[in-house]
Amino acid sequence: MAKVIALANQKGGVGKTTTAVNLGIGLAAEGNRVLLLDADAQGNLTIALGFREPDNLPVSLATMLQKCIAEETYDPKEGILQHHEGIDLMPGNIELSAVEVALVNTMSRETIMRTYIDSVTDNYDYILIDCMPSMGMVTINALAAADSVIIPVQSHYLPAKGMTQLLQTIARVRRQINKKLVVEGVLLTMVDKRTNFAKDISFVLRRDYGDKLRVYQTVIPFAIGAAETSALGKSIYAHDPGGQVARAYASLTKEVQDIGSERRPTRQHKADHSR
Repeated sequence: MAKVIALANQKGGVGKTTTAVNLGIGLAAEGNRVLLLDADAQGNLTIALGFREPDNLPVSLATMLQKCIAEETYDPKEGILQHHEGIDLMPGNIELSAVEVALVNTMSRETIMRTYIDSVTDNYDYILIDCMPSMGMVTINALAAADSVIIPVQSHYLPAKGMTQLLQTIARVRRQINKKLVVEGVLLTMVDKRTNFAKDISFVLRRDYGDKLRVYQTVIPFAIGAAETSALGKSIYAHDPGGQVARAYASLTKEVQDIGSERRPTRQHKADHSR
């Protein structure tokens, strides 16, 4: 039974996709079966894993969500792509924009993605959802389907206002749709350890939120190599295995696994995808 983790922040450029890739591949390297879901219409996760033209793929997450909306029969393995570093991918593309609109008038609109995820969860140990940088219906669906949320926060961006809005959304989803949803942790990304400013942001984050939320001990350092991996379609482990970013993501992987061993989810909703 998979643990489902959404990576979410309504601010773009904070390292969500890079974290999804490297955490997912890190978990796979530890012997876990991992599925990544690209829940962003821009398809950045799909592109980062080497699938250069996501809009031309015959099946994507949008396809599967549309089938769930229409209550069509489908093979749970349909459309899932394999990456050479040992993870599976359900790609995302521009068609998710149409799904975003269609969900507005759909019955049980917040739980369509949960229906899809529940149909594949037995095949994996971890399912990571790379959310789009917005709080639209697709992201709400991701939070409704998740057991927990990882919030990447860029170290040179004072996170207070954006964090407050995101935490309010998560709390609302927990109250109204998904009572088991928790914040797994806040992850500082793109940290330039040479600057006092990055240290100040880390201090502010831990001061303001540390008593309410887990702030990961691991921080992801800024490095040009991390950005280059997206263009190469591979993880930081394959690109620069001895580098500081690879070591940081390996440390994050251990933290996530350790937290997961504290509380394994019991998924109560099983999809009937054989209708």
